[in-house]
Amino acid sequence: MPAPGVLMGAVAYDPKVVTIWEGFRAWLRGRGLDFDFVLYSHYERQVEDLVAGRIDAAWNSPLAWLRAERLAVATGTSVRALTMRDTDQDLTSVVVVRADSPVRTTADLAGMTVAVGAVDSPQATLIPLGHLAAAGVAVDVRRFDVGVGLHGDHIGGERDAARALTAGEVGAACMIDANHLAFVREGTLPPDGTRIIAQTTPYDHCNMTVREPESAGVRLFGTLLLGMSYADPQVRPLLDLEGLTAWKDGRTTGYDALAGAVDATGFYSPDGRVTASDYRP
Repeated sequence: MPAPGVLMGAVAYDPKVVTIWEGFRAWLRGRGLDFDFVLYSHYERQVEDLVAGRIDAAWNSPLAWLRAERLAVATGTSVRALTMRDTDQDLTSVVVVRADSPVRTTADLAGMTVAVGAVDSPQATLIPLGHLAAAGVAVDVRRFDVGVGLHGDHIGGERDAARALTAGEVGAACMIDANHLAFVREGTLPPDGTRIIAQTTPYDHCNMTVREPESAGVRLFGTLLLGMSYADPQVRPLLDLEGLTAWKDGRTTGYDALAGAVDATGFYSPDGRVTASDYRP
């Protein structure tokens, strides 16, 4: 009897993606799963191929998850979040100002220019701007469209927004909280040179999306991912590259803020069509 198989899609936002999934492929095949992967240049085609059944699983951004869910409902299919990283849960984005800024409250940002990441970045654009809009604060937006189609996986736009803040070109900048710390460590932002003026409610990030009903291969895939141990010397370097210490069961309770931003901006239609007027991955 042939081994159960899975074909997974991943977006090639960085060369390390090949290293990660080639390593995982060897580990998974060594445990009885006929696993392979295909790479995409952007998430929109990956989502369409998953829902159409051309791949069995997709390592999806949170924005890609929302589109997959909507497109599946519209086409009479079903998807679910199989697994996610421990580091995908309970994240926040921040709105940052320079330490010498006169801004003291979120309301003080009204009318100011705020730098954000790419048009499709959940953490550096959609969620923090939705947070400001919910607070009734209208701002002028300066967007840095780097890696459009990668859904914020390429943080170049986020870093450019931080640089614009440091240069005094904007009054504030949006970024995920972990990158705020990383930008200070790498020198993009000066130590003690910024203040957090607003922070979003917690949200979740990526998940491994699969079609339902699940095949035997997909079920084994989930079991093997959840069984990966950070103590395993074969997979630990791969887990480090992928930014996790353990796989967790997938959940979908942490996407409400992004879904609200998607609806408010018309990024996707309710049936999963790409409707953002200025988004071309």
